[in-house]
Amino acid sequence: MRGKNTNGRGYDKEFKIAAAKLVSEQGYTPKQAAASLGVPISSLCYWVKLYGQKPQQQAETLDTLRLRVKELEKQNQQLLVEKEILKKATAFFAKEHP
Repeated sequence: MRGKNTNGRGYDKEFKIAAAKLVSEQGYTPKQAAASLGVPISSLCYWVKLYGQKPQQQAETLDTLRLRVKELEKQNQQLLVEKEILKKATAFFAKEHP
């Protein structure tokens, strides 16, 4: 199952992308995919690094993570304020009722 190539050796880009998608999108392990395609596992792992996730998807993932961090920081700050209020309320009621 050698991909069509332009220079007489190696694999064409479409084959490499399809092979990388077996691992990144279809849940195959690199070892399983390499064995089923008859390619060296080191080549397949390299292709997964290159083609497994499109740069746009990586950027979207990074932006999503940044947004999530901001949301969690805001939520954390809110919880800290609520915790302080509860501490003060507990101290107030402890003084009122011995």
